[in-house]
Amino acid sequence: MNILDIRVRTEHFPLTRPYRIAFRSIDEVDNLIVEVRTTDGLLGLGAASPEHHVTGETLEACHAALSVDDLDWLIGRDIRTLPRLCRELTERLPAAPAARAALDMALHDLFAQALDLPLADVLGRAHDSLPTSVTIGIKPVEETLTEAREYLGLGFRVLKVKLSGEETEDFARLHRLHETLAGRAVMRVDPNQSYGVDGLLRLDRAGRELGIEFVEQPFPAERTDWFRALPEAVRRRVAADESLLGPADAFALAAPPAACGIFNIKLMKCGGLAPALRIAAIAETAGIALMWGCMDESRISIAAALHAALACPATRYLDLDGSFDLARDIAEGGFVLEDGRLSVTGKPGLGLKRLD
Repeated sequence: MNILDIRVRTEHFPLTRPYRIAFRSIDEVDNLIVEVRTTDGLLGLGAASPEHHVTGETLEACHAALSVDDLDWLIGRDIRTLPRLCRELTERLPAAPAARAALDMALHDLFAQALDLPLADVLGRAHDSLPTSVTIGIKPVEETLTEAREYLGLGFRVLKVKLSGEETEDFARLHRLHETLAGRAVMRVDPNQSYGVDGLLRLDRAGRELGIEFVEQPFPAERTDWFRALPEAVRRRVAADESLLGPADAFALAAPPAACGIFNIKLMKCGGLAPALRIAAIAETAGIALMWGCMDESRISIAAALHAALACPATRYLDLDGSFDLARDIAEGGFVLEDGRLSVTGKPGLGLKRLD
């Protein structure tokens, strides 16, 4: 069960549905794909989708961190020593969370395959399936409504709507969307750090009328003081995303009075499953709900996040739609999407099959 070989390559994924968020537009993404083979013939898969706007990690830095020559320390190591290997990843790649995440999930994939169990079961499954949201970017009202109707027709019942920070425009879209949904789906909103305290309070009041479930990261990442300035009832309906990069941030955000009621865990922010599970333990102890999110990613890393999410009792929400709009992928399996709900396949490890 020792590591025999590690291979890394870049894959370019155009998006079938380009979109806009508060600070940029996105129509394509590059992922780094990691393949780890063992002496007994197992193949573990990982994927990295760095987001330099959030973590400071560029694609070039991620690629440098995954230089095969610099990964020689893993060759010959026993995958059954998984916790130690993950700890060494953090020590060796402290500034490259997406690179760490790709290696971490490949190692977890191998570990669970060696046990002949789905990773969710190895980690202690707490849920069999959960609904995922699907994201609508910033766009004109009529385009928003058309896309929402399409998602309803596909069986999705949770929509996440990106906001621009322009309140008049944002509120108009939300009111029209509320009318269109007519109780058939739940809305969540994500301003991507574009609101201030007063704007968030107005958004919260409107949201209660419109049935908005919660608001994700309304404030700039560093303004955790603004979170704590909110009334407790409002804080409970706010999710931290860009403010939450790793376990240390989770510990700080959870310190009484908790800055928010929801943590959005993303493997590309925190560095993989091992640190994600530490964040989850902090959240569960503090009574904070978990949402599991993503960047634009191969189904490899979406599957990894889903396995972890299903193993955590504090998980309440999924936002794992990052592979849905890829024009191509390099693997299949990993998860099953049915009527807007995600479950894992029941196959060992991450349940993936590489496409040749």
